Amino acid sequence: MNKLLLTLFVLLLNSAIVLAQTEADTTWRRTFSAGINLNQAAFSDNWRAGGISSIALNSHLDARADYSRGRVTWDNEAQLQYGLIKNKGDEMRKSVDRIYLDTKYGYKFTSDWNAFFSANFLSQFAPGYDDETDADGNKVLVSNFLSPGYLTFALGAEYKPNPSFSLRLSPFAPRFTFLVDDEVAADDRYGVPEGRKVRTEWLAAMVQATFKRDIATNINLRLNYMGYLNYGEFTFKRVDHRLNAVLNAKVNRYINVNLTGNLIYDYDQDADIQYSQSLGLGILYTLQGFSLNR
Repeated sequence: MNKLLLTLFVLLLNSAIVLAQTEADTTWRRTFSAGINLNQAAFSDNWRAGGISSIALNSHLDARADYSRGRVTWDNEAQLQYGLIKNKGDEMRKSVDRIYLDTKYGYKFTSDWNAFFSANFLSQFAPGYDDETDADGNKVLVSNFLSPGYLTFALGAEYKPNPSFSLRLSPFAPRFTFLVDDEVAADDRYGVPEGRKVRTEWLAAMVQATFKRDIATNINLRLNYMGYLNYGEFTFKRVDHRLNAVLNAKVNRYINVNLTGNLIYDYDQDADIQYSQSLGLGILYTLQGFSLNR
């Protein structure tokens, strides 16, 4: 079942690329950016102010391919983030790890509103470990690729008054939570029932909001919010919230300063709010309006 769902999502996402290769360029709006940020700090052994020598490397990739013809729209987005950090005396660890893929087919019924069907996938690339070790001194695996992984389908209406802002309201949003790594499942099940690898939430609602705009010269802010409610667990404590924020400042054509933050509240993962943040100076490569046709 889980392989079938993932295959369906990949085919849905790839079909947009096929259309991009066959349709006229005037119906597509494409953007692509990829960057690498490096942070480094060094202190002598007698540095009295204190500090730990460290090095960190963060990478990110953002791509969009949005199709529009008449009342029909097809928006596709990929956000990939991965980073590593090494403090003196410690092992190399992850600083950020995120996979987000989204595809949405819409039909406009007014200038600002459209009905839509969408699918999005959320997970991570590599294993994640707890800060603490077990009784035997071994690292505790707490997450991995598809452990957890979230595949969500949604049907609803979207309000999009301009290219910078969109709000999706989905009263029907079934979600599949994957937990395929047995070692992760031994520590935390992320809401997946005991003895199973997939949790299905058929009756649920989802709200998604996106804001992306240049807030000053060469400074761009992007915010992505996702709220998820299972009708069978209708309490405010059980509403999932995810917020991703990226502030990018261009120094010149290739050098940029990048500030990234992620905030998660998911009661099935932890009763408290989780957050991560990274800041770096690095290289950014951007393409806009490019063609996929040969």
